[in-house]
Amino acid sequence: MTSQIALPLAAASAGPARIVVGAANAHVAEALLAPERWAFRTSVLTGPPRSGKSLLARWFAQSGKGEAIDDAQALDEAALFHRWNRAQEDGTPLLIVGGEPPWEIALPDLRSRLSAAQQLEIGRPDDAMAEELLYALAAQRGLPLGAEAAAYLVPRAGRSFAEIEKLVLAIDRLSLERKLPATQSIWRAALEAVHGPEEPRLL
Repeated sequence: MTSQIALPLAAASAGPARIVVGAANAHVAEALLAPERWAFRTSVLTGPPRSGKSLLARWFAQSGKGEAIDDAQALDEAALFHRWNRAQEDGTPLLIVGGEPPWEIALPDLRSRLSAAQQLEIGRPDDAMAEELLYALAAQRGLPLGAEAAAYLVPRAGRSFAEIEKLVLAIDRLSLERKLPATQSIWRAALEAVHGPEEPRLL
């Protein structure tokens, strides 16, 4: 089963305007709803590129449940440690978003604090979630995809958030360039554009 969390995001935002919740991130969404259960009121969120980490952080902060630090692995570690200390003093739940694991932290004090926090990692989308992502990304771009699109594309698409997004972008681009609706000939060309002539999961 998949679901979606609505976000107050601008239509021009990269990625879907709704967070698709499925097997890869359901445990993350559940944990974000209950930050009072986190160890030291802190959670560390990691996951693959384009997996919605920033969207989840924005939703968490905008919901008023706590503070979020996005792209934390790019910050100065001493500054990040001070943010952690301040959140502890204020009693504010703190969501810290890193990149793709493993996240190597050099500062011993920060490493020990974050290793003791709630650890949340987004996995890879399964077929059901890939289908929802496909349609969410297409809707974001105003790209009509028929009900039969998922049956053709999902078994052939690479199984990562980034690859699914690239596929939707390729379909949209080819449909506009050829001035044709996004049907099977466009889908096939988009798969080849993204993955080459060898379709990775062809049935």
